Amino acid sequence: MNFIEEIRWRGMIHDVMPGTEEQFAKEITSAYIGFDPTGDSLHIGSLVQIMILVHLQKAGHKPFALVGGATGMVGDPSGKSAERNLLDEETLNYNVGCIKKQLEQFLDFDCGSNSAELVNNYDWFKEFKFLDFIRDVGKHISINYMLAKDSVKSRLETGMSFTEFSYQLVQGYDFYWLNQHKNCKVQLGGSDQWGNIVTGTELIRRLGGEEAFACTTPLIKKADGSKFGKTEGGNVWLDKTKTSPYKFYQYWINASDEDAANYIKIFTLKSKEEIKALEAEHKKEPHLRILQKSLAEDITIRVHSQEDLDAAINASEVLFKKGVEAVEALKRLPSNIFEDVFEGVPQTEVELSEIENGINIVDALATKTNFLSSNGEARRALKENSISVNKDKVGEDKIINKDDLISGKYILLQRGKKNYFLVKTI
Repeated sequence: MNFIEEIRWRGMIHDVMPGTEEQFAKEITSAYIGFDPTGDSLHIGSLVQIMILVHLQKAGHKPFALVGGATGMVGDPSGKSAERNLLDEETLNYNVGCIKKQLEQFLDFDCGSNSAELVNNYDWFKEFKFLDFIRDVGKHISINYMLAKDSVKSRLETGMSFTEFSYQLVQGYDFYWLNQHKNCKVQLGGSDQWGNIVTGTELIRRLGGEEAFACTTPLIKKADGSKFGKTEGGNVWLDKTKTSPYKFYQYWINASDEDAANYIKIFTLKSKEEIKALEAEHKKEPHLRILQKSLAEDITIRVHSQEDLDAAINASEVLFKKGVEAVEALKRLPSNIFEDVFEGVPQTEVELSEIENGINIVDALATKTNFLSSNGEARRALKENSISVNKDKVGEDKIINKDDLISGKYILLQRGKKNYFLVKTI
């Protein structure tokens, strides 16, 4: 497989240095991407770079994932409007370990000559003395060269510390070190990293290293102009304790048609022919959201698991199911997913002992919860047969008790098709 050709048709190339494609065609080539370890999980913005490494390995080349244990202590100014807090060594080491586990879900670290390798730049910087660095590395890159970089120019008015200003030189040395010790000839990354990457290729050239090349990916933007990978609740994380599989699945399933057609090329390994067939099928019946479902299922399985996908699909469909099927689907929801599904639904808390003693449905709808404004309104709604408890229609004789609790904690009240109210026990 031609690596550059593959990522080009997928829309994953922004800039490519002359000679890069020829280098990949000439021989098995080692290339690397850096990952920021300032958190203990990557988010879906990092998935673009992960998928680049996946394609690199599938094409027979050797991927290096560099986790910046040293640069994480400095802070990359690229795309940042302000300086960020620096982390201590213990926290960074913990984050590095977490990120490695996530990368192992995508890359093969034990497949022979092109096995993926994880490297930590702290390993070569921890013994590098400051005076040695500015003597042996700093003198090769001029201040004028560093000032010309967009990541620096954009911050000159608001101010930038020497710490952040030095970042491009530190990252440049990473490339030089990998070039010298791992025969790494290409650095890959997002388009906002272009300035830092070419500093590396320049440093390699001036220090007499091997040939070096660069290739960057475009920054992903949603069709409506909003930021990719963000929701009202913040980042969409790869760690299920930060973003549940249900919310993760929902992010992709709710993509617009235009975005889904873009994402399915970038975030799945489906071939050009498979994607064309899905697009044609989707165009015939867009209301079925075939592209979105295929995308969401593929990526949820790879980031989480088939089991997590099944639970997410069940949770997604629970609001649309009726009768016995709806009741059973609701009861199967794990408690963490249950809260995700009904996030934003009005709710109240009731003592568990009250539920165990039994609460009349009229009281449950009105005086205990204020879901409905009065006992009279509650009785009228019950006579209209518009009230459900846990998706099951009920009448005035219904007594809510502990048997109605979902996951031993929740009761879902409903009036009509879309008016929900959640009762949580304490």
